[in-house]
Amino acid sequence: MPRFAANISMLFAELPYLDRFQAAAAAGFEAVEILYPYELAAKETQRALLANGLELLLINAPPPNYTGGMPGYAAVPEGVDRFQRDIRRVLRYAEALKAGRIHVMAGYAKGEAAQETFVENLRWAADRAPAQQFTIEPLNSGDQPGYFLDDYNLAMEVLASVDRPNVGLQYDAYHAQLIHGDAAKVWEEFGSQAVHVQIGAAPGRCEPGTGPVDFQELFAAIDASGYEGWVSAEYTPSSKRTEDSLGWMR
Repeated sequence: MPRFAANISMLFAELPYLDRFQAAAAAGFEAVEILYPYELAAKETQRALLANGLELLLINAPPPNYTGGMPGYAAVPEGVDRFQRDIRRVLRYAEALKAGRIHVMAGYAKGEAAQETFVENLRWAADRAPAQQFTIEPLNSGDQPGYFLDDYNLAMEVLASVDRPNVGLQYDAYHAQLIHGDAAKVWEEFGSQAVHVQIGAAPGRCEPGTGPVDFQELFAAIDASGYEGWVSAEYTPSSKRTEDSLGWMR
């Protein structure tokens, strides 16, 4: 079985943010990811990680615009200056928290100019922080209408154009199933490019065990592929207590 991690922005959400770290550790997780850790000073998250012996695998970037703007804009041509300014802030957080990966969100734009902007922004970030791993993740258009990166084939085009060793694919079984109709086949075709893996059942984005994806077969395929990274649970538990949704791990 793969090594499992917890996305504590979605798991243990019944608890206050800083209490989720202890809950994740108590449930047996040794690593976590956080979508947006920017509301608190980095030292508060850092203390919670250290106190519970947890590794931080991934954070999202750029930070969301809390005044109502888009949660991502790396592919938005008019957002380049803001992207570069905000990535500098993200890199400070990533350094303080020892975040293994930064997921760069493309945002809502379409067309050739959007793709060129995304590629150039990814190159800029990768060259500015060559020791930091960055990821890109296709998101399904049902949940994120108008999102630029909505297809795994497009992700491969972007990665080929970026051509940086510290930029790779983030595979999510939930989105893969909804985008292409077969999460296992997406892994078979594109899993060799994955540097980070997330899971959630489609179509409800709850814990594995519902929907068409056979997660035991998918986990076996991930193991057989030689992938050595973490597999992060990124779903909304169907139970009131997150612990009651973790039977799929055992």
